[in-house]
Amino acid sequence: MRVFNERIYKSLFVQSCGVLKKELLEHLRFRWKMRRSKLATTAGWQRGQIRDAVSIRDRPTEEEDSAVWGRWEVDLLAGADNSHIATLVERHSRFTMLVKVAGKDGTSVVRSLPQAVRKLPRELRRSLTWDRGTELSKRRTLAMATDFSICF
Repeated sequence: MRVFNERIYKSLFVQSCGVLKKELLEHLRFRWKMRRSKLATTAGWQRGQIRDAVSIRDRPTEEEDSAVWGRWEVDLLAGADNSHIATLVERHSRFTMLVKVAGKDGTSVVRSLPQAVRKLPRELRRSLTWDRGTELSKRRTLAMATDFSICF
């Protein structure tokens, strides 16, 4: 029977709730007190990052004011059978719109949202605030199609 070192490390750390005792640390090749998976690398964090995104900290101060109509918070919800819905919540009135989206990629989002927000009066189309998901990788196209300023 073959036992891989990864399994030994895993079992030691599971028994001790993630932190090893000092006497066990002396016998390990890598003397990490906390467990790190083989796959946990800092290089993986760069994948899926949105370039040239306007941070929520960099947005104008008037956009932070929820007393102004037309400031929307948006999120993409994933459901069963690869179904997706974009939720748009207006910050002042808490009016909520649900928009069916074909997929979680940027193209599907850009195709679905403009049709829904065109029904809104122009005064209610000021800004969209998204989380840092990759579903808005084509945000420039969406901003041009909807006349919204977009930040994360």
